[in-house]
Amino acid sequence: MDSLKSWVSEHKLSSIGAVWASGIVASLAYNRARSSYKPSVRLIHARLHAQAFTLAVLSGAAAMHYYEGSRAHAHAREAGEEVAQNTLG
Repeated sequence: MDSLKSWVSEHKLSSIGAVWASGIVASLAYNRARSSYKPSVRLIHARLHAQAFTLAVLSGAAAMHYYEGSRAHAHAREAGEEVAQNTLG
C-alpha cells in the first residue's frame, strides 16, 4: 500500500489520467451491455461518468492531502515543544 501511495504521490497527473481513462472504458463497457442508446449518446454518458469519478478521486486526494498536512503540522508542533522542554529543563 505504501509503494502505491508513493507512486501516486510522484505521478499525480498520470494517476488522474489513468483514473479518467479507466472510468471512460468502464462506463462504455457498462453502457454497451445494458443500453440501446446510439454510440454518440453512450460516449457522452461515458465522459460524464468518468468526469464524476475523477472529481470524486480528486476530492479524496484533496482530503488526504489536508489530513496529511494537518498531521505533519501537529508532529512538527510536538517536536518543537519537546525541543523547548529539553532546552528549558
